[in-house]
Amino acid sequence: MDCLFCKIANGEIPSNFIYEDESVVAFRDINPQAPQHILIVPRKHIASINAFEVDDKDLAAHILVDVVPKLAKDLKIDESGYRVVINTGDEGGQTVHHLHVHLLGGRSMQWPPG
Repeated sequence: MDCLFCKIANGEIPSNFIYEDESVVAFRDINPQAPQHILIVPRKHIASINAFEVDDKDLAAHILVDVVPKLAKDLKIDESGYRVVINTGDEGGQTVHHLHVHLLGGRSMQWPPG
């Protein structure tokens, strides 16, 4: 499989992880849309949120319940506020077809997002 995020998560492409565990890696987006723009990427290849399977419930919960709040706190955006985005499909803005969660903060987020 020729997946950019699989290669990053597996260490084939060097990256400066700001967080990693057995299930996910997190690193700064190369095209940040906010002062803090982190990508949280599962090590397991899952093409999009539509490809989640029943066995992935623990992974989804780990990302949203454990990793996002920890990173928000570490980045000191937990109290001021932040946005969590999961783009799905081409029209949803997904450019890498490996599920990834955007954590954005450090500025006021506008609505609608665009």
